[in-house]
Amino acid sequence: MPLSDAIDDFHLAYDRHGEPGAPPVLLLHGWPGDRTDMTAVAERLAAGHDVVVPDLRGFGGSDKHDRDPAVHYGAAAQARSVVGLLTELGHSGVVIGGYDVGSRVAQQVARDRPDLLRALVVTPPAPGVGWRILGEGPMREFWYQSFHQLDLARELVDGEIGATRAYLRHFWSHWSGPGFAPDDDRLDHLTAAYSPPGAFVASIGWYRSGGGVVARSLAETAPDPADRITVPTTFLWPEHDPLFPREWSDRVPEFFADVRVSEVDGAGHFVPVEAPQVFAAAVAAAAR
Repeated sequence: MPLSDAIDDFHLAYDRHGEPGAPPVLLLHGWPGDRTDMTAVAERLAAGHDVVVPDLRGFGGSDKHDRDPAVHYGAAAQARSVVGLLTELGHSGVVIGGYDVGSRVAQQVARDRPDLLRALVVTPPAPGVGWRILGEGPMREFWYQSFHQLDLARELVDGEIGATRAYLRHFWSHWSGPGFAPDDDRLDHLTAAYSPPGAFVASIGWYRSGGGVVARSLAETAPDPADRITVPTTFLWPEHDPLFPREWSDRVPEFFADVRVSEVDGAGHFVPVEAPQVFAAAVAAAAR
């Protein structure tokens, strides 16, 4: 498993599939997952694409330093590592596909370095939610982001194999669509990745940095039209994601100059895992 050069003392572990020199694709996972979330997508794209699939900072085989989350685990920091990896590999004209945390990081890369990108293919979260995040339904779902701010999260979950497995199983079961359930092998893998001491706390560095949906939604304002993200963007919006109802897609054109929303019927939050054929097809179309 190769490691990237260090950015801010963080190396990223990554897999590489396909054909070097072919149109480049970068795939970014979410929480609570790792780069293996994208395995089925990468396999479908390997013929005809150069596919790079990293673990983000604090996940999987990447570095998990105990550092100030606001400095080292937020969107800007994660994007620095992604840009560093793309630069190291000599990639430009890249299509980034991402979901959950990976979607936010992809959007940040599009703001910071649009010159490196050809397109984005992402799932929610999307900007434009605003004060709707405080509705009764959303607040029932986003409790975990407040929990992640507490030292209690470390005390109850970090380093505890049984607690880690139960915690991860809840999200993978509750957030997925009605036709999907994580199997034992998947839960075994994720438990092994998240249960070593320090691993769970590193994974929630994203939320502790202020990267959670609630804080971002309440703070965001629509940019001047000239300041919208210019990278062509496709949002794959699942039917059964309890975190991000489809009506929340109504304001994305205020934040993206070139965007379309494509509905993914039958799927829940984990679109690359639940519907890898849909995700891969959208990435391949963007790469063309």
